[in-house]
Parts: sequence; structure tokens; C-alpha cells
Amino acid sequence: MNMNLQGRDFLTLLDYTPEEIGYLLDLAADLKAKKKAGIAHDVLRGKNVALIFEKTSTRTRCAFEVAAHDLGMGSTYLDPTGSQIGKKESIADTAQVLSGMFEGIEYRGFGQEIVKELAKYADVPVWNGLTNEFHPTQILADFLTLREQFGTLKGLKFVYMGDARYNMGNSLMIGCAKMGLNFVACAPKAYWPDKALVARCLALAAQSGGSVTLSENPDAVSGADVVYTDVWVSMGEPVEVWAERIDALAPYQANAALMAKAKPTAVFMHCLPAYHDHKTAVGKEMGEKFGRTEMEVTDEVFNGPQSIVFREAENRMHTIKAVMAATLGAEFA
Repeated sequence: MNMNLQGRDFLTLLDYTPEEIGYLLDLAADLKAKKKAGIAHDVLRGKNVALIFEKTSTRTRCAFEVAAHDLGMGSTYLDPTGSQIGKKESIADTAQVLSGMFEGIEYRGFGQEIVKELAKYADVPVWNGLTNEFHPTQILADFLTLREQFGTLKGLKFVYMGDARYNMGNSLMIGCAKMGLNFVACAPKAYWPDKALVARCLALAAQSGGSVTLSENPDAVSGADVVYTDVWVSMGEPVEVWAERIDALAPYQANAALMAKAKPTAVFMHCLPAYHDHKTAVGKEMGEKFGRTEMEVTDEVFNGPQSIVFREAENRMHTIKAVMAATLGAEFA
């Protein structure tokens, strides 16, 4: 099924219908198959995209750059020191300058209001690579991975363990509500999503046949098809919050005992990076400071047979490619 998304921004899944999200997943699966088969799909030759990163990233940057290259496009990476956005140049001016040179703009950084203002003043599609509030490209990757694993999304019990107040908790709840999954945010009440967004997602879930549940009880993972977690402290947060988060969220760690409560066929997912050992500078520093070898997930689960985190990470590229292709009007044979 073809769907015309040319010229659209991609800022939050709230802006997209379930049918449009399904189309992007179908397109991503098709582009992934082409990539695996060695079939060239560089139909956007001559176009260029700007990649603004106020927060650095391995997966998001590589996904956008490789996806752009596969589509035949050039990409220009602007790191946190390489852009004057909001410093010497307003967001509105930046949007108009870049619109004159590029066919699309990606933004990864802080407040959602920044990417919204970029989109308001840009004449080209703007894509959200992550803000404090939303991370829509990650959810497309997660859902493509789940479709590959289970053959469907509808009806899956999806349990998110840990701090659900920010981009991952918000975006997963929206995505699940739109696509008919049964979403559970499992965390202390202080770490639940915004009430207004929960209400909106409850209404979306009523239309899709899904559900939204908030629980403080780790046993809410019982019967889960998907167990998902994220780091307990997000990028840009002060180091002082580690003690508070570890104390509050330790009972929600994804470990073997927790996974045993989920279905035997359940999968473990994580948007990465993950603190599952001391092999990172931050993991080592915080682990030694608080006497923990693992944080939000144990190494046993992260590297265990139920973990699909690296296929999930690869699918960032295929789904981002679909978003760029669709919004830039790519036509494939």
C-alpha cells in the first residue's frame, strides 16, 4: 500500500495515524530486505540532509548517516559545538538557513519546543532524533523488531520497567496505544508519565483495542510478551540523582527473576546504551560508587537468549531510512 507522506515532519507519533505508522513499518521492512539482498535503493541522489546533534549518540547518528547514504543522499553532521542554534543564531533563522541548503533536517537535543520551532520555520521535513519528551524513531525500530519476532503488534503485553516520565516512557506508551498493544508502565508512582498524556493515550487505546496500565508492583510483568527498560539516569541529568534513582528503581531491575514472571516466549529490549557491567566509564564509576555491578538490567539478561537488543539497534537504521524516504517522496521500483 502506498501512502503519501511527502513533506511531513516527524516530531512525535501523536502526529501519525496507526495506518501511517504501519505504512512506515512496512516500508522499513521492504528497505531492510533490499539492503540484505544487496539491491541498490539510492533513489534520492542529489539530495542532502542536515543532522543537528545537541546531544551526541552512536545509534542515531550512524542510523541517519548510513540511511542517507543508502538512499543516495549526502549528510552533514553538526555536533554540539558545530551549530550556533539558539546561541548566536535563533532557531527560526537556523531553520530558514538550513532549508536553503538541505532537503531535510534532523534534530537531537533537549526540549520538544526546539524541534517544533525548527519545523515551524523550516521549508523542508524536520525529523526528531530525540528530545526530552519524545523519541519517535526509536519506537519505530522497536515495533519493526517486534513484528519480526511475533508477526504482529496487536495484543502484545508490553511492560516498561523504570522511569516512565520522559521520552522513552512517553513514546512507547503513545506507540502502544496507537497500535493496539497492552502497555504497562511499572515504576513507583513518582516516575509515572504525565497525567494529561496518559489520558490521551487511554483514549487512543480505546480506539485501537489496546490498553494502558500504570503499576507500582513489579509483578505487573507477569505474562508479558515484551520487557523493556532504559537507563535510570538520562543524558544531561546531574550525577547527584543516581543515588535517588538506584534506591527507587532497584526493585524494577530487569533480571532473571523478573524475566521468569514474563511469558517463556518473552523478549527483552533496551534502547541502549545500557549499564549491565563495568565496561563503560560511567557504568564503572557509578557501579563502584554505589556497590553495584549492574544497574537497570543484569548482564545475564542483556546478553541472554531472550535479548533482542542488537537487532533492535540495527532496526534504527532501517526505520529511520523509511521515515526519510517517505517524507522526502522517494519512489522505489
